[in-house]
Amino acid sequence: MPPAVSRPSSREAFARAKKLMPGGVNSPARAFGAVGGEPIFIDRAEGSYLYDLDGNRYIDYIGSWGPMILGHAYAPVIESLHRAIDCGTSYGAPTTGENDLAELIIELVPSIEKVRLVNSGTEAAMSAIRLARGVTGRDKVVKFAGNYHGHVDALLVAAGSSAATLAVPNSPGVTTGASQDTLVLEYNDVAGLRDAFEVHGGEIACVAFEPVCGNMGVVVPTSEFRDALRSITNDHGALLLCDEVMTGFRVAIGGAQQRLGIEPDLTALGKIVGGGLPVGAYGGPDAIMCNVLPEGKVFQAGTLSGNPLATAAGATTLRTLRDDPPYEKLEALASQLETGLREAATAAGVPHQLARVGSMLTLFFADEPVTGWQSAAKCDTERFARFFWGMMDRGMYLPCSQYEAMFVSAAHTETDIENTIDAAREVLTSI
Repeated sequence: MPPAVSRPSSREAFARAKKLMPGGVNSPARAFGAVGGEPIFIDRAEGSYLYDLDGNRYIDYIGSWGPMILGHAYAPVIESLHRAIDCGTSYGAPTTGENDLAELIIELVPSIEKVRLVNSGTEAAMSAIRLARGVTGRDKVVKFAGNYHGHVDALLVAAGSSAATLAVPNSPGVTTGASQDTLVLEYNDVAGLRDAFEVHGGEIACVAFEPVCGNMGVVVPTSEFRDALRSITNDHGALLLCDEVMTGFRVAIGGAQQRLGIEPDLTALGKIVGGGLPVGAYGGPDAIMCNVLPEGKVFQAGTLSGNPLATAAGATTLRTLRDDPPYEKLEALASQLETGLREAATAAGVPHQLARVGSMLTLFFADEPVTGWQSAAKCDTERFARFFWGMMDRGMYLPCSQYEAMFVSAAHTETDIENTIDAAREVLTSI
């Protein structure tokens, strides 16, 4: 037998990482900064479970921050990667795999007639905004506080996700020039949206928004707000950019725009579209997308865009979601978890709000409904940190921030959910 291989502990791995990478991580959302303590290091994953270097198993409600809707190490995706890698990893030239993934996106997302593949959600949002500016000839962009559209300079203003977690609404390094054309409004504030267009209507290229927020916790748009987004942008000749990096193929096969009846001009996609590999995409009607180089003049490029591994994983994932849709199961499991968490928090006398859309949900430690960043910012983040570590101690891997969504996958079972509710009942009573 070969000799046993000695593995580091999570603590040893993190100590090493801090000498090599800023904060010991490659994305701040992983750093546990909002809950204290040190992150665990993952050794492997399968189905609904994560296994760390210390030999612990966790029921995973992050799913790589959303992509793993079918569960970890889903066999058909792994098999597709084996087939692809046998032929090489990257060519920098067109492949039929790109066609396959593009066709699936166009088939499944109602508003997309043409699509461009990129490498991340950040790239997708950045490129879509450049396209909106190029098409309209306008400079200004509207975004909403607590909505996160990637680490693009112009949009890293009152941002959600890890920027909200770490209370850094304006990142050092973002110049005044980069952000001066960004208008930041409150989510679900129709009057504020109308006022902004009354003043700047002829200068606004697009409104970027999350159709279901996941980067300040799950926040649902009101029907009035959704209607206003579409009617006001139409009236003023601005484009509506629906950021479905998180919700795309997650809350419905056609994303939040299908589920909520939204008709955007442009859509940004990421996470699930790559099946767990780095892929993003943006798309819309042919009349808009034809402005992208080389068909048009709006520049956007990427050496690894549409690489054969990513397109294989993405296409296999989307075919599975189309041909064997898990959405009924996801809805049932997420509803079971929502009900259990709500009842546990109520029984423990813990002030809370619980928001859910499909398989995305957030338990807010808040006294009042969370409708935007102003109300989200009032959450009891210290209580959330105690909840987080209590759940970790019981084998439940939750997002390490009050301002992130939990995700249920098709690999979760009713027993997983029951065990999670039991753990939450114990923890909520203790905090």
